[in-house]
Amino acid sequence: MSDTHSKPYAITTGHLAQFTSTSKYYKWWGGLVLTDGAHFLATNGAAWLIDILASVRNVPAIRSEVSEIWKLTVDLEKHSATIICTDGKSDTNIHYQQNIPFTDFPLPDLTIYVNYDRSYGKVVLLPSEY
Repeated sequence: MSDTHSKPYAITTGHLAQFTSTSKYYKWWGGLVLTDGAHFLATNGAAWLIDILASVRNVPAIRSEVSEIWKLTVDLEKHSATIICTDGKSDTNIHYQQNIPFTDFPLPDLTIYVNYDRSYGKVVLLPSEY
């Protein structure tokens, strides 16, 4: 019997930097659409991160926002993190914040954009894909 699942790639800044545009869009729950870079995160151990973005679609400040900037900050020694969503205009205009008591996410920080597109809806992308 052959294994149809491939091993996940490590999430590194080098891997993420390779995504400079997208060739395909992937539907995610909560009405989100992922680019190639966001899909890479989701399929290589960070689906939980995309799930956080999807789970708060009904928060009024997020639902009405055209552009969202999500910043994940990881304490690599304590294996904990915080994720914050702002409108990108001000770091003090926080729409959502969540503490993550345990994570094995390998990078100290990550920024993700969620932008409204008339054709696709809310699109999740990496800064390098913007």
